[in-house]
Amino acid sequence: MGFPGVWMTESQSMIYRVVPKCACSTIGQIMFYSDHGRFFDGDIHDSKDGLHKWSQEQSQSPIENAVRTHAAPTFTCVRNPYARILSSFFDKIAGIQRNGKRYRGNLVPQLMQRYGVDVGSPENGFDFDQVASFRRFLLFARDTIRWRRPMEPDIHWSAMSGHIATFIVNGGRYDKIFFTEKFNHGMAHVLDDLETPVRVDLAQVPRFNESEGHGPKRAHKVSDYFDDLSRHLMWEIYKDDFRLFHYDFDDPDNKMPKAEVDLEEVHAKLSR
Repeated sequence: MGFPGVWMTESQSMIYRVVPKCACSTIGQIMFYSDHGRFFDGDIHDSKDGLHKWSQEQSQSPIENAVRTHAAPTFTCVRNPYARILSSFFDKIAGIQRNGKRYRGNLVPQLMQRYGVDVGSPENGFDFDQVASFRRFLLFARDTIRWRRPMEPDIHWSAMSGHIATFIVNGGRYDKIFFTEKFNHGMAHVLDDLETPVRVDLAQVPRFNESEGHGPKRAHKVSDYFDDLSRHLMWEIYKDDFRLFHYDFDDPDNKMPKAEVDLEEVHAKLSR
């Protein structure tokens, strides 16, 4: 299976397991800058050179060798599951993508027909009932994850623990897992433990939010989107994320983790 979702600097100074909707655009740009002294012009997900990616055939051998020999510090980043699934909804379902189209072609029409999801349009200012539509989307996300129907689960709402586990199961080991909510603190700890061709000043790094400005803004606080049924679905889908990464299931408005990640626990539980 190899190491899907893994990026590595060309200098092999660091290895990163991408977790979608967890600051991956910013992390990728930092990695690119640390080798080249400039940011990639565009969405880092579109880069074809300047950064090793498992999805690029020529990068697979260098990545595999580096991972198997633990030649570089390896890390990933996680995010509050409530905020992450909301971000997935507003970006991938309610938003318009960079190419000017809806995500995955017929996905939104399918959601409208099968689940009654309404996401408005740019023409009406994205005027729709955000709470009702999100809750219906969450039911759809649960169906894709639990029963793989009406489609395979998408990487943007698959559990973080699932993404992170593939790296461990295939022979990798993390040195750090930090929180999107404490981004500068966590990324600084990663950079402190390695040498890069170009020094990175985190205070000067912009946030690369590639989905921003292409869809509706969230109109309510996080807890307004999650009634009792929604929270039941969240636990069904993401209980490992809440437990392993110590996020507060009982208070959706508390975005901060309650404890640091225990790497030994993560490796033990996700290696099975």
